[in-house]
Amino acid sequence: MCPADKEVFSSFAHAQVSITNEIFQYLGEPETFLFCPTEYCGTFCYPNVAQSPYLHTVGEKLLPGIEVLWTGPKVVSKDITVESIEEVSKILKRAPVIWDNIHANDYDQKRLFLGPYKGRSTELIPRLKGVLTNPNCEFESNFVAIHTLATWYKSNMNGVRKDVAMTDGEDSTVSIQIKLENEGSDEELETDMLYSPQLALKLALTEWLGEFLVPHQYNSRQVPHSGAKSSAINVSSLGASSLCAGTTVFQQPIMAPTGAPDPNNHPMAKSLQQQEVDVEKKESDEEPMEMVVEKPYETDPEPDPVAEAETETKNSLVLLDKMVEELKPMDTDREVLVPESKSPEEDIDMAPMQTDEQLKQDVFVLGPNEKVLYTAESLSLEDLTLLAELFYLPYEYGPKALHMLKEFNWLRANCSTVGVDCKDKEPEKVVEWQSRAERFEEMCCSVIQMFTRLSNSANRTILYDLYPYIWDIKSIMSMVKSFVQWLGCRSQATAQFLSGDQEPWAFRGGLAGEFQRFLPIDGANDLFFQPPPALPTSKIYSIRPCYPKDEHAVYKICREMYSEGVEELPFGGEEPDLIGDRLVGGFLNLSPDYGFVLEDEEGICGYALGTVDVKPFVKKCKMSWIPSMQEKYNKPDCQKDLSDAEKMMLSFHEEEEGLPESFLSNFPSLIKMDIHAKVIDPSVAKSMMGCLLSCLKANGSIGAFCEVRQADKRMIDFYSKLGCFEVAKMEGFPKNIIIMGRSL
Repeated sequence: MCPADKEVFSSFAHAQVSITNEIFQYLGEPETFLFCPTEYCGTFCYPNVAQSPYLHTVGEKLLPGIEVLWTGPKVVSKDITVESIEEVSKILKRAPVIWDNIHANDYDQKRLFLGPYKGRSTELIPRLKGVLTNPNCEFESNFVAIHTLATWYKSNMNGVRKDVAMTDGEDSTVSIQIKLENEGSDEELETDMLYSPQLALKLALTEWLGEFLVPHQYNSRQVPHSGAKSSAINVSSLGASSLCAGTTVFQQPIMAPTGAPDPNNHPMAKSLQQQEVDVEKKESDEEPMEMVVEKPYETDPEPDPVAEAETETKNSLVLLDKMVEELKPMDTDREVLVPESKSPEEDIDMAPMQTDEQLKQDVFVLGPNEKVLYTAESLSLEDLTLLAELFYLPYEYGPKALHMLKEFNWLRANCSTVGVDCKDKEPEKVVEWQSRAERFEEMCCSVIQMFTRLSNSANRTILYDLYPYIWDIKSIMSMVKSFVQWLGCRSQATAQFLSGDQEPWAFRGGLAGEFQRFLPIDGANDLFFQPPPALPTSKIYSIRPCYPKDEHAVYKICREMYSEGVEELPFGGEEPDLIGDRLVGGFLNLSPDYGFVLEDEEGICGYALGTVDVKPFVKKCKMSWIPSMQEKYNKPDCQKDLSDAEKMMLSFHEEEEGLPESFLSNFPSLIKMDIHAKVIDPSVAKSMMGCLLSCLKANGSIGAFCEVRQADKRMIDFYSKLGCFEVAKMEGFPKNIIIMGRSL
């Protein structure tokens, strides 16, 4: 505080209160006037809430008509208790207005919060002046946040206290029963007799599903935000199949425990059923989609979070029998348009969004000899539920997401039972690992399937806001799935999931960050940074381990990419396997455990091969691979000018010098990658490199290198974008070859 202010005000609190009171009176004491204090949460109060001189000054000096904002115990509060609100209300001499950050995501560009309004008892409602939600930066992603907040408020909008809602009879018995059923559960026990977060979430998702089926796209300007950013999107090149809408949603009825009242009589259940009927009536002229019945997840002896969530949903219906007012679906405007800003400043900062109508591009039409590769599937309630559980709340993941984390950690920790070097394998443990790995891969596929269906949704406006996040989680799950398919390395230390009492920005990256930290190359952030394409696409590439049957396809890719940019194949068609034998044959035959292939709907379109230690690999080549190649390719006559093919044949008959030991001590692993030119998605190369390097590091490698022809600018650029750098020339390096390395 400057000297002049110190002469007038005794503290910052007195200064703020004085100015606020003066403005409030100058405006004629409006009915709604909000003041945000410097100490707006419990952790900001010095020394604590009860003894804070600042809050005491605000409470005593601020005019009664001014409301005070409060975020709870923390900036982002997991729980806001009745006791904490009563404490701060006593000091402020008024009921606070909760400024809730439970769905705010501006502190982490990879996190989105689609979980229900939770951790706030409905008993707070009569003790508060109001609630403001500070939601996700992306407008369309806030349907669940706003809908569940409205459901929470409507569940006790008359201010019924808990001691009135509960009696000493049946409800007490129900509470004890639920407590026993949930004993040992990882999920927090919901004791609110009027509001169920899980049921509110299902109600919101059921209604939100209808929004995805309505073709819609904003024509207004794109509003910049602080979260994960998506570029202006051109959707005109998407085929008609990508704009298909689902018609019928099948879901299992929510069953109540034995002896409980009919769940159809519950207000929230009635509202939920009505939403299902509305969704089914969207497009009644189309055929209903088939309901996919997923296999139940088998888990370790620990409680199954999915089953616990279902139990919680069942029990919530019993609790909702005491609801005092029927809940109705929140009214929404499906065609709300953001008005175009008239501000000159905003006109400068904002760029117009590209739309189908503006670009006027031709829609792709199948040719006479072409066929549809796939039919776009409609988005289901199960897909939205999975989406919400992947992007749940700041302090917790949804049941399915948590289950996937636990399963991946178990598979990683127990992979030695099926490792290639494992001796004395126990058949029962091998079967268990393989079975759980298969189910985990199915869960990963469900995430990828959700991404595909959501990318094909008719409402492009919602897609634009969600796409950066679903792209990110799809990419990491694809990498994790490939790693599990390969696994055979030693276990790593067990990690914890969202433990401790930190603010949520301590958990960088959300669920995708958790899976990244489980991979051996968790620090390779450049490989995990995979921005979404400018044009949303539902095209999916699959990365899997390379098998012997893939040799022909890998050879074909190697041959085509070696000749990229050359009008004619330099070696002709006389020796079609020569390039493959020279560049990738040794990897496929002598180091098959460190190989991956990239596939699309047409087949293999890329590969990533490696060997964990190049020194024994070179010895094996000299003992078996090179002699077989010398028999296959005769030594050319060195007295004449040799063609490129003859020079490559000659290389099998010449002794190669080994790389310096000083270099191999830092870069022991040799890698070779290639992706067909038709693949324009740069993220798949990063994912393939991530899979390969994870396998190498998991088996002890500290660095990898590749060999590139000095004139091959394409491959030099390719490896450079994957984090490889040119190693300074050393004695013993081959001529006309550039060595590029990467530390692990």
